[in-house]
Amino acid sequence: MAAIENRVTVKKHEVTKVTPFVNPNSKTTSFTLDLTYFDFFWFKNPPVERLFFYEMTDLTWDLFNSEILPKLKHSLSLTLLHYLPLAGHIMWPLDAAKPAVYYFPDQNDGVSFAVAEWSSESHAGFHHLSGNGIRQAVEFHPLVPQLSLTDDKAEVIAIQITLFPNQGFSIGVSSHHAILDGKTSTLFLKSWAYLCKQLQLCHHPCLSPELTPLLDRTVIKDPTGQDMLQLNKWVVGSDNSDPQKIRSLKVLPFLDSESLNKLVRATFELTREDITKLRHKVNHQLSKSSKSKQVHLSTFVLTLAYVFVCMAKAKLAKAKTEAEAAADNDEIKNIIVGFTADYSSRLDPPIPLNYFGNCNGRHCETAKAGDFVQENGVAFVAEMLSDMVKGIDADAIEANDDEVSEILEILKEGAIIFSVAGSTQFDVYGSDFGWGRPKKVEIVSIDRTQAISLAERRDGGGGVEVGVVLEKQQMEVFESLFADGLKSDLV
Repeated sequence: MAAIENRVTVKKHEVTKVTPFVNPNSKTTSFTLDLTYFDFFWFKNPPVERLFFYEMTDLTWDLFNSEILPKLKHSLSLTLLHYLPLAGHIMWPLDAAKPAVYYFPDQNDGVSFAVAEWSSESHAGFHHLSGNGIRQAVEFHPLVPQLSLTDDKAEVIAIQITLFPNQGFSIGVSSHHAILDGKTSTLFLKSWAYLCKQLQLCHHPCLSPELTPLLDRTVIKDPTGQDMLQLNKWVVGSDNSDPQKIRSLKVLPFLDSESLNKLVRATFELTREDITKLRHKVNHQLSKSSKSKQVHLSTFVLTLAYVFVCMAKAKLAKAKTEAEAAADNDEIKNIIVGFTADYSSRLDPPIPLNYFGNCNGRHCETAKAGDFVQENGVAFVAEMLSDMVKGIDADAIEANDDEVSEILEILKEGAIIFSVAGSTQFDVYGSDFGWGRPKKVEIVSIDRTQAISLAERRDGGGGVEVGVVLEKQQMEVFESLFADGLKSDLV
């Protein structure tokens, strides 16, 4: 594993606030955005942290300060005019039945905007962090801002721009999951990038219709009061004698520092050819079984099946053989597989693509760990995932209450969970602010959630980019399994 000389050091130069652009011809008024049951489903989840690396080998502090920063700040201000909830805060007033996003222009509401500089003596910092190899997970933490989350008020989003002298810069974004799912946060970033790039062509760019968010909450129908049911899930267990604790806006705790320090991260790629090869292998293994049902072997299903099996084998590598691992772990350990499904096209009527807010739900299934490490493990997991995908229903979120409770009980018994963040459908490498496409995009927060991340491959040739976080020894095993499995006939 490549190492950075000295500890990562990031020097903060300033932390300011970027407010929505003030149009001289109109006055911005206070704004309130209600949360839906889809939003409350993620209400206490830790923030999502994403990091975009942009390479510019001639980038000096003077150029950064005179050209890059002013354009980023001004275009962000223009973007916030369309995305007012991002400039506000989540609050839960005592006279309100549920929390909401409140934006008050007279209180100078805006987005926290930090400017920092990589000041490590290592000149390999940018290329090391924006590469695919094994790196310490904590090396990325100084590059993403921390959301301010108190009992009374929670930021919606925070941004940090970090200069790597003569190498490039990064944009770190932390966002509250109750307000922004992956689709909406990507829409915001693309809007910001679009307006920033347009500033090089005109002084007053306009946001295109497909990038303009729909803030209308009436498109989400909730006749049975699912919003309060989802919110009350988080209230259960609070100190009911203290109204402030019941209404606390703090999220679930992160992993402790000791656990985070043990983790490394790396990026692995599956080309279109790799996916085709996996599909042939899985079809061959399934054809040998007595089952005749049709299995949905999409890129998503095959990617998760292959990666999850490699992860299971890496985590259970203490067993001497696959047979021993299967026998050992079939009785004592389960694996929970989970992913989120986008419901926007499944609702009646469908939700517009530019809808602002969460419109998804979590889907999980449990299996014996031994099934993952058997000879036909990938085929087994692919079939399970196929059934999960085919079973997605827009009403399924109502059944998630019992499912989540069952999962919590299984976790108490020593199970491990494999989940997913991101999507190959987001086109994260299309976020060009005017200085080229990102060299690399990372979801930093997967080291706290232990999920894998998915994105499209940067080269645009199809395939998948997978981010993985494991302990160092496990990662080395995973790396070997991932490469060898694509070469062999059996996975």
